Order: sequence, then structure tokens, then C-alpha cells
Amino acid sequence: HVKLVESCGVSVPAGVSLRLSCAASGDTISRFHLAWFRQAPGKERAGVVALDRVRSCTYPDSVAGRFTIYKDYSKTTLYLQMNTLKPDDTGMYYCAAALSSPDCSLNEVDYTHWGQGTQVTVSA
Repeated sequence: HVKLVESCGVSVPAGVSLRLSCAASGDTISRFHLAWFRQAPGKERAGVVALDRVRSCTYPDSVAGRFTIYKDYSKTTLYLQMNTLKPDDTGMYYCAAALSSPDCSLNEVDYTHWGQGTQVTVSA
């Protein structure tokens, strides 16, 4: 019912900031549970952070204080602001949405709609 289109991938040096976007078409994202996942090279896809109805959920220690998940005011685009990027942040980033799922879920089986993926490469 909704299609998610992410921004293009980039390669950046460590320490810079980057904002990923996930634009929805076919529906707004206001009524969806939302999250960002990433798949690091050679590793399984894992949740980064989720966004509930009113606020972001708990950030893992690896990104706390550096990453921020938020929606725009029109409720059509999901963002991931990433500051002070590290080489360990390298991976394919996916936005995900679900009409019904547990609050703050980072279980990929709870999500039904996925962006195409954004490759983020952070050099040392």
C-alpha cells in the first residue's frame, strides 16, 4: 500500500555528518510504525532505531548521541540524521514501515514495507 524510496548512497570520511531520507508514496507515514535497519558487511541486518507515534525509541549505545530518527512536518518523509560518523557505521541502511507492530520493534519480521537500501561507506 505504501512505497518507500530512500536517498542515494554515499562514501564519506569519518567524522562528517549525513542525513538519510525515506520518502513515502501511495500513503503518508503518519499511521505507520517506522524504523531504520542496517546491514554491515558480512553481518545480518539489524535494527538501528525505531520511531513510535510521538517520539523516537531508545538508541543503542553505538549510535546514542550521534544518530536521530525523525519525520518531517508533512509526515511524508522519514529521516536518519547521523553525526560524527565512524567506520563501524558502514553498511546498507533500510527504512521500514508497518501498519501494525509492537511499539519500538526492531524485529524485521514485524515490518511489511521496506526501502530499497542506502549504502553508506565511512572511511577511516
